[in-house]
Amino acid sequence: MDRKSSTLEATYLKCRSQLERVIGRIVKRDDIEDIVQETFIKSYEAELQHEITFERTYMFKTARNLALNHVSRASEKHNQSLDDIETLPPSLTSKSLEKQIESKQRFLDFYRATDRLSPEVKRVFLMKKIYGMSQKDIAQHCVLSESTVEKHVAKGLLQCSQYLQSLNNSAKPQTGTATPRKMPQGQRTSK
Repeated sequence: MDRKSSTLEATYLKCRSQLERVIGRIVKRDDIEDIVQETFIKSYEAELQHEITFERTYMFKTARNLALNHVSRASEKHNQSLDDIETLPPSLTSKSLEKQIESKQRFLDFYRATDRLSPEVKRVFLMKKIYGMSQKDIAQHCVLSESTVEKHVAKGLLQCSQYLQSLNNSAKPQTGTATPRKMPQGQRTSK
Protein backbone atom coordinates (compact mmCIF):
# COMPACT_ATOMS: atom_id res chain seq x y z
CA MET A 1 0.00 0.00 0.00
CA ASP A 2 1.28 3.44 -0.78
CA ARG A 3 1.26 6.44 1.56
CA LYS A 4 -1.97 7.93 0.11
CA SER A 5 -4.05 4.82 0.67
CA SER A 6 -2.61 4.30 4.15
CA THR A 7 -3.66 7.83 5.27
CA LEU A 8 -7.10 7.29 3.74
CA GLU A 9 -7.37 3.97 5.54
CA ALA A 10 -6.29 5.54 8.84
CA THR A 11 -8.85 8.32 8.42
CA TYR A 12 -11.54 5.74 7.63
CA LEU A 13 -10.71 3.66 10.72
CA LYS A 14 -10.74 6.77 12.95
CA CYS A 15 -14.11 8.06 11.77
CA ARG A 16 -15.88 4.73 11.05
CA SER A 17 -18.14 4.85 14.13
CA GLN A 18 -19.02 8.49 13.39
CA LEU A 19 -19.88 7.54 9.81
CA GLU A 20 -22.16 4.79 11.12
CA ARG A 21 -23.99 7.28 13.38
CA VAL A 22 -24.43 9.83 10.59
CA ILE A 23 -25.65 7.20 8.12
CA GLY A 24 -27.85 5.63 10.82
CA ARG A 25 -29.90 8.84 10.95
CA ILE A 26 -30.73 8.45 7.26
CA VAL A 27 -31.10 4.74 6.50
CA LYS A 28 -32.30 1.61 8.26
CA ARG A 29 -29.94 -0.25 10.57
CA ASP A 30 -29.55 -3.16 8.12
CA ASP A 31 -28.15 -0.85 5.43
CA ILE A 32 -25.60 1.07 7.53
CA GLU A 33 -22.69 -1.37 7.17
CA ASP A 34 -23.07 -1.62 3.39
CA ILE A 35 -23.07 2.15 2.98
CA VAL A 36 -20.05 2.60 5.29
CA GLN A 37 -18.09 0.06 3.24
CA GLU A 38 -19.20 1.65 -0.02
CA THR A 39 -18.07 5.02 1.36
CA PHE A 40 -14.54 3.69 1.82
CA ILE A 41 -14.51 2.13 -1.65
CA LYS A 42 -15.74 5.32 -3.33
CA SER A 43 -13.23 7.40 -1.38
CA TYR A 44 -10.40 5.04 -2.29
CA GLU A 45 -11.36 5.13 -5.99
CA ALA A 46 -11.47 8.93 -5.88
CA GLU A 47 -8.06 9.04 -4.16
CA LEU A 48 -6.64 7.01 -7.05
CA GLN A 49 -7.96 9.60 -9.52
CA HIS A 50 -6.85 12.74 -7.67
CA GLU A 51 -5.48 13.75 -4.31
CA ILE A 52 -8.11 14.31 -1.63
CA THR A 53 -7.01 17.13 0.65
CA PHE A 54 -9.68 16.80 3.32
CA GLU A 55 -10.24 13.02 3.55
CA ARG A 56 -12.57 13.08 6.57
CA THR A 57 -14.85 15.72 5.05
CA TYR A 58 -14.83 13.88 1.71
CA MET A 59 -15.84 10.62 3.42
CA PHE A 60 -18.71 12.23 5.35
CA LYS A 61 -20.08 13.92 2.22
CA THR A 62 -19.73 10.66 0.28
CA ALA A 63 -21.47 8.69 3.04
CA ARG A 64 -24.30 11.22 3.26
CA ASN A 65 -24.81 11.19 -0.53
CA LEU A 66 -24.74 7.39 -0.69
CA ALA A 67 -27.28 7.17 2.14
CA LEU A 68 -29.59 9.71 0.50
CA ASN A 69 -29.30 7.91 -2.83
CA HIS A 70 -30.14 4.63 -1.10
CA VAL A 71 -33.26 6.14 0.50
CA SER A 72 -34.27 7.72 -2.80
CA ARG A 73 -33.96 4.41 -4.69
CA ALA A 74 -35.94 2.60 -2.00
CA SER A 75 -38.63 5.27 -2.11
CA GLU A 76 -38.88 5.09 -5.91
CA LYS A 77 -39.15 1.33 -5.71
CA HIS A 78 -42.08 1.51 -3.27
CA ASN A 79 -43.84 4.35 -5.06
CA GLN A 80 -43.94 2.67 -8.43
CA SER A 81 -47.45 3.15 -9.77
CA LEU A 82 -49.58 0.39 -11.19
CA ASP A 83 -49.27 1.99 -14.63
CA ASP A 84 -45.48 1.60 -14.52
CA ILE A 85 -45.59 -2.12 -13.82
CA GLU A 86 -45.05 -3.95 -17.08
CA THR A 87 -46.26 -7.35 -15.97
CA LEU A 88 -49.27 -7.61 -13.73
CA PRO A 89 -49.85 -10.60 -11.50
CA PRO A 90 -51.61 -13.38 -13.42
CA SER A 91 -54.72 -13.04 -11.25
CA LEU A 92 -55.21 -9.47 -12.54
CA THR A 93 -54.82 -10.03 -16.25
CA SER A 94 -57.90 -10.00 -18.45
CA LYS A 95 -57.05 -13.42 -19.88
CA SER A 96 -56.99 -14.89 -16.40
CA LEU A 97 -60.29 -13.23 -15.49
CA GLU A 98 -61.82 -14.45 -18.73
CA LYS A 99 -60.69 -17.99 -17.97
CA GLN A 100 -62.17 -17.79 -14.46
CA ILE A 101 -65.49 -16.56 -15.80
CA GLU A 102 -65.45 -19.18 -18.54
CA SER A 103 -64.69 -21.90 -15.99
CA LYS A 104 -67.56 -20.79 -13.76
CA GLN A 105 -69.87 -20.68 -16.77
CA ARG A 106 -68.88 -24.23 -17.75
CA PHE A 107 -69.55 -25.38 -14.18
CA LEU A 108 -73.01 -23.76 -14.23
CA ASP A 109 -73.75 -25.40 -17.57
CA PHE A 110 -72.63 -28.77 -16.19
CA TYR A 111 -74.81 -28.22 -13.09
CA ARG A 112 -77.81 -27.43 -15.29
CA ALA A 113 -77.09 -30.51 -17.41
CA THR A 114 -76.99 -32.81 -14.39
CA ASP A 115 -80.09 -31.15 -12.96
CA ARG A 116 -82.02 -32.44 -15.99
CA LEU A 117 -81.17 -36.08 -15.19
CA SER A 118 -83.56 -38.37 -13.34
CA PRO A 119 -82.79 -38.48 -9.60
CA GLU A 120 -81.29 -42.00 -9.64
CA VAL A 121 -79.17 -41.40 -12.76
CA LYS A 122 -78.05 -38.06 -11.37
CA ARG A 123 -77.03 -39.61 -8.05
CA VAL A 124 -75.00 -42.39 -9.68
CA PHE A 125 -73.49 -40.09 -12.32
CA LEU A 126 -72.30 -37.52 -9.74
CA MET A 127 -70.85 -40.25 -7.50
CA LYS A 128 -68.81 -41.48 -10.44
CA LYS A 129 -67.81 -38.20 -12.12
CA ILE A 130 -67.57 -35.79 -9.19
CA TYR A 131 -66.61 -37.99 -6.27
CA GLY A 132 -64.59 -40.46 -8.32
CA MET A 133 -66.15 -43.52 -6.74
CA SER A 134 -65.71 -46.88 -8.41
CA GLN A 135 -68.72 -48.62 -9.95
CA LYS A 136 -68.44 -51.35 -7.33
CA ASP A 137 -68.58 -48.82 -4.46
CA ILE A 138 -71.51 -47.00 -6.05
CA ALA A 139 -73.34 -50.29 -6.52
CA GLN A 140 -72.86 -51.19 -2.85
CA HIS A 141 -73.80 -47.72 -1.64
CA CYS A 142 -76.96 -47.47 -3.77
CA VAL A 143 -77.86 -51.16 -3.58
CA LEU A 144 -77.74 -51.57 -7.34
CA SER A 145 -75.97 -54.01 -9.64
CA GLU A 146 -72.71 -52.90 -11.22
CA SER A 147 -74.38 -53.28 -14.62
CA THR A 148 -77.12 -50.83 -13.60
CA VAL A 149 -74.51 -48.39 -12.29
CA GLU A 150 -72.66 -48.62 -15.61
CA LYS A 151 -75.89 -47.96 -17.54
CA HIS A 152 -76.78 -44.96 -15.33
CA VAL A 153 -73.30 -43.46 -15.80
CA ALA A 154 -73.52 -43.96 -19.57
CA LYS A 155 -77.03 -42.47 -19.67
CA GLY A 156 -75.95 -39.49 -17.55
CA LEU A 157 -72.91 -38.92 -19.74
CA LEU A 158 -74.97 -39.07 -22.93
CA GLN A 159 -77.70 -36.74 -21.69
CA CYS A 160 -75.24 -34.22 -20.25
CA SER A 161 -73.18 -34.26 -23.45
CA GLN A 162 -76.29 -33.67 -25.55
CA TYR A 163 -77.40 -30.78 -23.32
CA LEU A 164 -73.96 -29.16 -23.37
CA GLN A 165 -73.72 -29.63 -27.14
CA SER A 166 -77.08 -27.93 -27.61
CA LEU A 167 -75.82 -25.00 -25.52
CA ASN A 168 -72.67 -24.76 -27.63
CA ASN A 169 -74.69 -24.83 -30.86
CA SER A 170 -77.08 -22.12 -29.68
CA ALA A 171 -74.21 -19.95 -28.36
CA LYS A 172 -72.35 -19.83 -31.69
CA PRO A 173 -72.91 -16.53 -33.49
CA GLN A 174 -74.81 -16.79 -36.73
CA THR A 175 -72.99 -15.55 -39.82
CA GLY A 176 -74.27 -14.64 -43.25
CA THR A 177 -73.21 -17.97 -44.74
CA ALA A 178 -75.92 -20.36 -45.76
CA THR A 179 -75.51 -23.32 -43.46
CA PRO A 180 -78.27 -25.90 -43.50
CA ARG A 181 -79.83 -26.29 -40.07
CA LYS A 182 -82.17 -28.95 -38.84
CA MET A 183 -85.49 -27.62 -37.79
CA PRO A 184 -86.88 -29.06 -34.56
CA GLN A 185 -89.67 -31.55 -35.12
CA GLY A 186 -93.10 -30.05 -35.40
CA GLN A 187 -91.93 -26.70 -36.84
CA ARG A 188 -92.24 -25.67 -40.45
CA THR A 189 -90.58 -22.96 -42.40
CA SER A 190 -92.76 -20.21 -43.79
CA LYS A 191 -92.52 -19.42 -47.48
